[in-house]
Amino acid sequence: MTHFRLLTRTSGGEVSHDDQFAIDVLTGLSATRKHLSAKYFYDDTGSEIFQKITRHQDYYLTTKEVEIISNIKNQLAGVIDEQEIDIIELGVGDGHKSQLIIDGFLQSGCKVNFYPIDISEKAMFMLQENIVPNDNLTIHGVIAEYFDGLKLVRGQSKNKQLVLFLGSNIGNFNREQSLGFLRKLWASLEASDYVFIGYDLKKDVQKLTAAYNDADGLTAQFNLNLLNRINTELGGNFKLDKFQHFGVYNPVLGAMESYVLSTEKQEVYISALQRAFQFDAYEAIHLEYSYKFSKKDISQLSQQTGFTVVKHFTDSNAYFVDSLWQVVKEARQ
Repeated sequence: MTHFRLLTRTSGGEVSHDDQFAIDVLTGLSATRKHLSAKYFYDDTGSEIFQKITRHQDYYLTTKEVEIISNIKNQLAGVIDEQEIDIIELGVGDGHKSQLIIDGFLQSGCKVNFYPIDISEKAMFMLQENIVPNDNLTIHGVIAEYFDGLKLVRGQSKNKQLVLFLGSNIGNFNREQSLGFLRKLWASLEASDYVFIGYDLKKDVQKLTAAYNDADGLTAQFNLNLLNRINTELGGNFKLDKFQHFGVYNPVLGAMESYVLSTEKQEVYISALQRAFQFDAYEAIHLEYSYKFSKKDISQLSQQTGFTVVKHFTDSNAYFVDSLWQVVKEARQ
C-alpha cells in the first residue's frame, strides 16, 4: 500500500499568512496603479472554480499538458532511468498529471517517493486521496513554501530528484522573476537532478484570448472571487456586480493580462485595514500576468539559470511544451 505522511517546515519570524494577505491588499490597493497578487486566488472557492476552468473547452492548457504527459510518461522514466527517485511537485493540483508521471516510473520498476509541496494542508489531503496506492510509492506531503520545502526534502533524502512545475505556472513570473526563481531552484538541487516545467507557447491571439475569457464566464468568477475573499477574510464591502473581468493579450510583453474593472465611481471600505479605497469609473485592478513562450525563450532561460535542456515535449497542436532540464554543476578541481 502507499504510505503517506505530512511534513511541515516554517522559517522563524515569518509574518502569518492572514497578516501578509492584509499587508499585500493594503499595498496593492494603495498603489497608483492598483493591483492584487494572483497567489491569493486559491482559497477553497477559487480552487474549486479553477478546477472547472481546467476542464473547460476554451482553456486548452490543461488538456494539452495532459496529452503530452500521457504520451511521454514512460519515455520520461526511461530517460532518467533510476531505481529510486524523489518526485517533487511545486504546488498541488488535483493529482491527475502527477499520477501519470508517477505511473510512468512505477511501470519501469522504479520506486517513487512523491513530495508535493504546498502551503495548503487541505489541498494536500485532497491530492493524497486522488493518488492510486502502490507498494512502490510513498507520499510525503510537505506543508511549506517551495524553497523551504525543497530544503526539507533534501534533508530527508539523497536520491536523484525530479522537480515538477506544471501548468505553465512559470508564466506568472515576468522575465526577471523567472530568472530569479529558476536560479534559486538550481541552487536548491544537486548536479544531474532534473526539473520538468510546463510552458504555454505563443500562438494565435484569438486562441489565447478565449482561454482567459471563457464562454461560460468561469474566469470572470475566478477573478472576482478574489474580491469576495477580501470581503470574507478582511471585512471588505466590494460589490461584485460593480466590477467586471477583463482579459487581454499584450503582444509587446508576450503575456495575457487579467484585470477587474470598476464599472462606476465608488468607494470600498475594508475593516481589517481601517481604510477606504476610491475607484474611478473603469479604473482597473491588475491581477495577473500569464507570460507565453517560444522554444527559443525556453532554451535561453535554461542556459541563463544553470540548466541544460534534455528534451522539449510538445502536444499535437504545438500549443504547449513540457521541457525536461538537468542541473549542470561543475565539481571543484
